[in-house]
Amino acid sequence: MQKNYLYWLLPTSWMAIVFFSSSTPYEKQDIKPILSDMIDLSILQPYVSWVSFQYNHSEVSINALGVNGLIEFFIRKGAHFGTFFILMILFYIAFRKTAKWPLHKILVISFFSTIAYAIIDEIHQGFTPNRTPYIGDVMIDGFGTSIAYLILLFWKRKKISELS
Repeated sequence: MQKNYLYWLLPTSWMAIVFFSSSTPYEKQDIKPILSDMIDLSILQPYVSWVSFQYNHSEVSINALGVNGLIEFFIRKGAHFGTFFILMILFYIAFRKTAKWPLHKILVISFFSTIAYAIIDEIHQGFTPNRTPYIGDVMIDGFGTSIAYLILLFWKRKKISELS
């Protein structure tokens, strides 16, 4: 029975990785030089030149960021999505293995635990040099969490219906 609580190392370890990442100033996470060294991204310019929108009071476009900056923006936002998608699944696994609750309760508590950590993560970024908290990032985190929720819900329902 005690071994089941080792499942809590999964979300706890993942949250520690997120905390460390949020503690790192932007300059140390800038991947534009790596992107430049790996591949000439200018070939994408004709395909993404139409992309232009405002995010956190800044323009996101090739004109404002260059091709490498635009690609980096989407990689970073994709990392937000993926990070909290994974955290939702890890919370689900930990609760499923340690709590005798119905599926719906485990999903809801996992969802809100993940959203709570997303909010805490953004607040934490406010204390990191050259990083700013932004509700838009929490919304992206929440989208990743929601997609994980739906996948888990449909997967479990399909699994239950196959057993019937």
